[in-house]
Amino acid sequence: MKRRDFLERTSIAGLGLAVNTSKLVLPIQADKKVRLAFIGVGERGRSHVEQCMYRPDVEIVAIADPDAFAIAETKKMILAANRKEPAIYANGNFDFENMVKRDDIDGVIISTPWRWHTPQAISSMKAGKYTAVEVPVAVTMEECWDLVRTHEETSSHFMILENVCYRRDVIAALNMIRKGIFGEMVYAHCGYEHDLREVKFNNGNNPANTEVEFGEKAYSEAKWRTLESVTRNGDIYPTHGLGPVSEWFNINRGNRFTHLTSTATKARGLHNYIVEKGGVNHPNANVNFKLGDVVTTVIQCHNGENIVMMHDTNLPRPYSLGFRAQGTKGIWEDEGSRIFIEGTSPAHKWEDWKPYQAKHDHPLWAKFEKDAENAGHGGMDFFVIRAFIESIKRKVAPPLDVYDAASLSVVSHLSERSIAEGSTPQAFPDFTKGKWKTNQPIFGLNDAF
Repeated sequence: MKRRDFLERTSIAGLGLAVNTSKLVLPIQADKKVRLAFIGVGERGRSHVEQCMYRPDVEIVAIADPDAFAIAETKKMILAANRKEPAIYANGNFDFENMVKRDDIDGVIISTPWRWHTPQAISSMKAGKYTAVEVPVAVTMEECWDLVRTHEETSSHFMILENVCYRRDVIAALNMIRKGIFGEMVYAHCGYEHDLREVKFNNGNNPANTEVEFGEKAYSEAKWRTLESVTRNGDIYPTHGLGPVSEWFNINRGNRFTHLTSTATKARGLHNYIVEKGGVNHPNANVNFKLGDVVTTVIQCHNGENIVMMHDTNLPRPYSLGFRAQGTKGIWEDEGSRIFIEGTSPAHKWEDWKPYQAKHDHPLWAKFEKDAENAGHGGMDFFVIRAFIESIKRKVAPPLDVYDAASLSVVSHLSERSIAEGSTPQAFPDFTKGKWKTNQPIFGLNDAF
């Protein structure tokens, strides 16, 4: 679908602003179940549906997806759990617009290809629904502003589903930072370093195809995600690393990102993979991939901290998010699971991180560890979905709101522009319009979030 069609169908241009950003349009009674609908029930969407089915306080009202297989699998899963059959919206790409108009839906969870996130979220917010969106929530700066404006116009709340913010070691590090154990924070390292070649290429449902197909001939994410590597060069997936770091540094709540610079290596990984798997004569061996194999981004914060981010998905390597938290009194690195605290650790020697994590385990994990056992990504998915549901039940803004979503997702646009302009600095917009100076931290501060 062309971007112009998105804009015309969702009317996201020229939205007005409203002053009150805390008012909520949904009257939800505390003694009623939270009624959820889902846009996109592919593999990721079904994992969210499954997680919600574990909760007795959630009713799954409706699902929307133009893919018949995804709808059938989701319906089968829901009925197997002895849940009521949801309403189905599968009549083309825009049937979700009919679903969000229902008056028996409190919240909508969106798990679709990236280019659909903003228009679908805007449609949901305009219908007065709490809206949660998978990452990244937007591709362009324009889309980031559209999300912010829609929230401010409608007062409908928005949450970015950045599950890594709840990773056990990451949120334990946040707990230690807030206790002052690392001293004053100075630096962080993070990224998304994950060999996705088998995700970006597959043979779909046709065994006659090779293993290096993408687009319509492929299956699942390879239908759309690989095209992002053909057309874009920048950090196109920044939020898994940057989301937790933004909480460490109180971004949008006493601090903000000010500018970034990005550089990219040459692009060789995806081409080599095609040649190795499909041969030099395979048609895809002629595709010119724009995305550099390793993209490095440096972000400056208003309060003086620096962040170095890596995007590395097209080369052979083990998985890593490369977290490092460093302050005036100590440092933690997730690679090697090691820590050093001045005055506590042996001089100039690393210590094992595990005892520190156990001692400073975040209260959310201490309280809900058993509940998170069935959740994906090591339990993180339980916490991010729980935060969204609790926000609805308590009629409050979610802990990762539309301003967080915009600040994290706009990195992709700024990174692409920096590389295109010879790694020149790019300024972050202030999506909060100055409110970051007085906003107070809310993430991970109570039993809801």
